[in-house]
Amino acid sequence: MKKVSKRYAELLKKIDKDVYSLDEAVEKVKDLKSAKFDETVELVLKLGVDPRHADQMIRGSVVLPHGTGKDVKVAVFAKDKKAEEAKVAGADIVGFEDLAEDIKNGNINFDILIATPDMMGQLGRLGRILGPKGLMPNPKTGTVTMDVAGAVKNAKAGQVNFRVDKKGNIHVGIGKASFSVDQLKDNAKTFVEKINRMKPATAKGRYIQKGAMSLTMSPSLNLDTAELMDMK
Repeated sequence: MKKVSKRYAELLKKIDKDVYSLDEAVEKVKDLKSAKFDETVELVLKLGVDPRHADQMIRGSVVLPHGTGKDVKVAVFAKDKKAEEAKVAGADIVGFEDLAEDIKNGNINFDILIATPDMMGQLGRLGRILGPKGLMPNPKTGTVTMDVAGAVKNAKAGQVNFRVDKKGNIHVGIGKASFSVDQLKDNAKTFVEKINRMKPATAKGRYIQKGAMSLTMSPSLNLDTAELMDMK
């Protein structure tokens, strides 16, 4: 049995139920704060999908109503008029050949990369660098678009990009421990509703098989999956 720290053991004592409703979990998770920094509230869902099949690859984005609590640095790969639109919208980095050169040299000083469709041919050569970092623009996440201004504003407002992993898990941050209970509830429900709307017609059996919520440094709380699947 893995030995846990005294701090972690004390947090475990506060978990008084095997399964929590989403509202209960949000209230309880705030009580598990123990770090000196503002911990992220993390939500994990295990989905009944097989990502090896293209029609069961759950990938997309959602703008959380209260943001993520994180200062997001946005880069835009565009030129001419679209580059100007990105700058006006508040993009932190805007470029084309110069930005490509920075990425090639490993100078990646951004959290989200947005590109116009006509730029993807040039950007595709950098896929081996951007792909493993989860930074390659994709139409499904709204990061390949002609509406660069809208994409920048969404990213700054709290857009979360997500993608199911090989085992069917999706892991996202839905806010900070300093958020109010209502803010965290709104963010969590918005995310779960989005996932439910993306259920593939070919998915068999129970769609949301497991759910858990935790802080960066806390034990996790098991969520009521029946309740989660009712959120549409």
